[in-house]
Amino acid sequence: MPMVGAKLRSLRLRRGLGMRELAARSGVSHSAISLIERDRMSPSVDTLGAILGALGLTISGFFADLESVVPTRIFYPAGELTEIGRADRVSYRLVGMDYPNRHMLLLSERYAPGAATDGTVAHNAEEAGIVTRGAVEVTVGTESRILREGDGYYFDSRQPHRFRNVAEGVSTIVSAITPPTY
Repeated sequence: MPMVGAKLRSLRLRRGLGMRELAARSGVSHSAISLIERDRMSPSVDTLGAILGALGLTISGFFADLESVVPTRIFYPAGELTEIGRADRVSYRLVGMDYPNRHMLLLSERYAPGAATDGTVAHNAEEAGIVTRGAVEVTVGTESRILREGDGYYFDSRQPHRFRNVAEGVSTIVSAITPPTY
């Protein structure tokens, strides 16, 4: 848990509490609090919850605030995109795999000639994309359409859906899914 100790110490000091006072309020020994604040010990969920409760915070609130100080990358060179599909059939290259607390999934999709997703899939999200090369048959529920370069789609991913390359060569799509389901 990066920076948990420093964050806890900052919150304690901002509230004007000494370590012993926080210990008395939380039921966690002052020596344990000292070790946690110096990142010499990782607190259990129960211990962290007790300390945060004494500071008037929840665990989710603590980590939501903490995420803003986690360093993030902005740029992702092509060679560093994470492959989460099958490069020889349907390749899904993910942008921002290491981005903390992602709220969307951005994919560069590549479909080999004749390749298709394995059956229909459904998941709790929304999905949108643009065909950037070739031709892809997109089926959502009972509707099906062949999309060509520049054509796009947007649908509720809870509906069963499937993608199939109908071009003679490779087809590509840039897509986004929110919330991220990979």
